[in-house]
Amino acid sequence: MSHPDTTEPPRCSRRDCRANARWALVWNNPKLHTPDRRKVWTACDEHREYLSNFLDLRGFLREVVPMDEFEG
Repeated sequence: MSHPDTTEPPRCSRRDCRANARWALVWNNPKLHTPDRRKVWTACDEHREYLSNFLDLRGFLREVVPMDEFEG
């Protein structure tokens, strides 16, 4: 079994988007996760707002961080 190349830049989490991610969208679902648990979606510039809105409308979005500043 081969492992993915971890040197490749992260890709946008939007379905069918293959663009490099420039943003980390940090979130958690309080109904499923403990308060300290953090999940991350990645986003390109084009899909940052769409993915952020999706998470925010559900009360999941915690923060949006540029990928070069994200420490995950």
